[in-house]
Amino acid sequence: MSGYIFVCAYVLLLFCFGVAPTGYAIYLALSSSGGHFVGFSNFVSTGKDFRFVAAFEHIGEYLSIWLGSLVVFVLGLALMLHSMARRVSSVFRFIFYLPGALAGAASVLVWLFMLDPSVSPLHVLLSAFGLHVLGQTLLPNHLPIVFAVIAFWTGAGGWIVVTYGALNNIPYELLEAAALDGASAWQTALRVKLPLIKKWVVYMLILAFAAGTQLFVEPQLVSEASLGLVSQTWSPNELAYYLAFQNDNFNGAAAVSVDLLIVGLLVAAVLVFRTKLFEVD
Repeated sequence: MSGYIFVCAYVLLLFCFGVAPTGYAIYLALSSSGGHFVGFSNFVSTGKDFRFVAAFEHIGEYLSIWLGSLVVFVLGLALMLHSMARRVSSVFRFIFYLPGALAGAASVLVWLFMLDPSVSPLHVLLSAFGLHVLGQTLLPNHLPIVFAVIAFWTGAGGWIVVTYGALNNIPYELLEAAALDGASAWQTALRVKLPLIKKWVVYMLILAFAAGTQLFVEPQLVSEASLGLVSQTWSPNELAYYLAFQNDNFNGAAAVSVDLLIVGLLVAAVLVFRTKLFEVD
């Protein structure tokens, strides 16, 4: 009975803060400011906005760097921790998780300090790359990398812990059998461990992609702190915010938000069906 109570509470919250706002956003996207149905007019008008394509290109570049680094480094670090003694790995897991305890705004401020060559403890490294002032660090072609670094620093620790837990669910007998067959640590990681946690990797990619498309806090704060070096419509989420609160165009903002929802659902569907995520082994 207690299980049903918990599920009902979750379903209620999901409806109030997930389904209902989504339905309202779709309604706004398909109607005018006066509440009249206008079909896909808002999607067409926002799609023709000169900032629309650029915003989605920016987020695409950011996601390619962020998701690539997430998969490589999270899996690598989780596998490394799994091969360590439990006490040692617990210390490292705690250290990796610490940055995730910071709020997004605090993380951005920390990295603004780190990326400003005039005050950064990494000024020698930044100078070696020809970066001597903050404006050079925040050049437009550097921004996807900058935001990916911030996202990795704040989000990777939690996924390392999750992946480590998935690795702990692998039966010890399988690892022991691999060792008896002469498999090296590298072979065991590639041919035994990784295939058995594939679904967790796909789950990580789906959630990380969905979160990545919603990028807002980082470019918004960097733009304000750098006195406009970063465009206020750098990401689609920022564009939606700008349309709503600067242009008073809530219907267009809703259309951009629904575009992001559709992209997220399509990518999630492809990953789920291509990897057979919900099939029982």
